[in-house]
Amino acid sequence: MRDQFSNTQAIRKPAVTSKGGIVAAQSSRAGHVGAEVLAAGGDCVDAVIATTFALGVLEPWMSGLGGGGAMVLYRAREDRYEVIDYGMRAPASLNLAEYPLTGDGAASDIFPWPRVKDDRNLHGPGSIAVPGVVAGMEEAHRRHAKLPWKELLAPSVKLADEGLAVDWWTTLMISSAAADLRRYPASAAAYLQDGLPPNPQWSIKANVRMPQDRLKATMAHLASAGPRDFYEGDLAQNLAADIQAAGGALSVEDLKPFRSAVREPLAIPYRGGEVFATPELTAGPTLSRTLGLLQNDLKPARGVPDAAAYVAYASALQAAYRERLKDMGDQDGRRALGAEALAPACTTHFSAVDRDGNMAAVTQTLLSTFGSKFVSSQTGITMNNGIMWFDPAPGAPNSLAPGKRCLTNYTPVLAQAHDGRRAAIGASGGRRILPAVSQLLSFVMDYGMDLDAVIHQPRIDASEGAVVIGDMRLPQAAREALRTRFDYEEARVQTLPMKFACPSIVLRDGDTNSGATEVFQPWSEAVAEG
Repeated sequence: MRDQFSNTQAIRKPAVTSKGGIVAAQSSRAGHVGAEVLAAGGDCVDAVIATTFALGVLEPWMSGLGGGGAMVLYRAREDRYEVIDYGMRAPASLNLAEYPLTGDGAASDIFPWPRVKDDRNLHGPGSIAVPGVVAGMEEAHRRHAKLPWKELLAPSVKLADEGLAVDWWTTLMISSAAADLRRYPASAAAYLQDGLPPNPQWSIKANVRMPQDRLKATMAHLASAGPRDFYEGDLAQNLAADIQAAGGALSVEDLKPFRSAVREPLAIPYRGGEVFATPELTAGPTLSRTLGLLQNDLKPARGVPDAAAYVAYASALQAAYRERLKDMGDQDGRRALGAEALAPACTTHFSAVDRDGNMAAVTQTLLSTFGSKFVSSQTGITMNNGIMWFDPAPGAPNSLAPGKRCLTNYTPVLAQAHDGRRAAIGASGGRRILPAVSQLLSFVMDYGMDLDAVIHQPRIDASEGAVVIGDMRLPQAAREALRTRFDYEEARVQTLPMKFACPSIVLRDGDTNSGATEVFQPWSEAVAEG
């Protein structure tokens, strides 16, 4: 045996069903915030905005005001799909001369880029890209919201006033980044106690919290002043001043012109239905190729995926990745897939549906855990390290350049199956997102599973080059077939760092909604309104 984990432990998290709306998120408290907005008469997009800002307070290592992302929306009345893209971009004021290569090889054993002096592209103020989350919420609110901006931000102000609750999951997340958080005074003050990760106490009445006073003030100001203040007003001034004082490039001039983009989704026909994915600099195009291969090679049997299905999943994913790398002139994949090709990334994903059938799949990120590890002292905002997405060596398709958009691996999707059911699907987990989303779509569209079956069905991961990772709960026949065909390894869902992505899904069948989240993620939950 390679570990000491139980072989008999069974982990389950039932899907929820409701005639009302549902928010499925990685934080149950954030899910409750969104569900309460739906219960108050809000649209699905109102719930998206409130949930986004709540997640930035509750789960600041994954996303927040300092990050970026994308959402795919379905508007039921118009029967229309759309994408709001608020991905990050390099500051126009960035100076390439400040990112000299050391010539000492790769930044680490698992990191693909050549090392930059002082790891300026990996953490700290020099790694910060222009954040897009606030602009994304601004556009979503302008297009579809029913409730006032200030009302949608009120829950996050209240949550920040309570402070960050410290439980074992909080301690684990902070511990994973503590070595770099210690480098920056405001980061250490926000997340560490005496330079060490905080710990929950033994007593049942103990309540350990990390103050979020600066973040609370920022959220309150953003609620009152509106979203443009983040890019043009006092918040922009304070944020830029903190970053530049610490040696970063991001300026008010970089922030001021930033806008999200509304795009047509990538429409992918599949098995008599259709999948709507994020286009361009995301994993959407690779998902399209994966599904095209599965359309031809997977022959769904009755019931659940068999051994042949799992072999088809692995073959399609590996072939799609190979084609992507070939098209980008990078056979070994260490560069064309970006920073997430070999290094882990941290994202958050949530899905929402309202009682009228409007739906959203939303993925947001700081890139690494705690992003740049840099907290702005005046605003309390944890900033991204989006510059890590770029190859610091010149001449490559994804080479670092001022004003350049970041290449990402997330892919939130909406889908309509041949039987008329609609689903909003996505996951967190960097490079592991695409394999998860592909299989989840197949479970719904090929096998007609309900969400309780979908979320408990074991999956594989095929994002580590030639290696295929199988969930140890897979049927023995599937494990043997994969071992015969591939460089096969096995992992448990409770393995950390996670070897499988962390999905949050909603589904609508007629006028009935259901939701489900990753069984092992201890905070995640699908929450119904009312």
